[in-house]
Amino acid sequence: MPPRHTPRLTLGAAAAHHGAAEGEPTPMPYQCQFCGTTVTVSEPIPRESSCEGCRRDYHSCRQCRHYDPTRNNACRETEADLVEDKERRNFCEFFAFNPAPFNAATKDASREAQARSKLDALFGGKGAANPTDKVGDARAKLEGLFKKDEGKKQDD
Repeated sequence: MPPRHTPRLTLGAAAAHHGAAEGEPTPMPYQCQFCGTTVTVSEPIPRESSCEGCRRDYHSCRQCRHYDPTRNNACRETEADLVEDKERRNFCEFFAFNPAPFNAATKDASREAQARSKLDALFGGKGAANPTDKVGDARAKLEGLFKKDEGKKQDD
């Protein structure tokens, strides 16, 4: 019995199979890296475009495939100019939309969220007790220290 071959789809036939006309490239199902909404704009991504779900700019570092916060300037492209605000649109000529699926863990990595978490860790955060109780406790401890000193002076 001869080996059974499964038919392989050519690039054009695969595109037709997925709804695109033969010879046209299949659209990539890009997702906004801030909220996960499917991108409705086709390549090349216009600089002025923004997400329909969260209204964030598409042509920003956070949406780019070169974005890597562990690298110098948070970019894998070594010749790219420095961009201060990674979440706003820019004129980077190396921009290419990130084909990676949305990762909810990265959405809370904004500067505001990082600053808020540092402040909460430093000052006790939202879970801190009532500030008037802390003042009362501190006052009682302070008075307790002075009462001990007064008692020693009276004994001398």
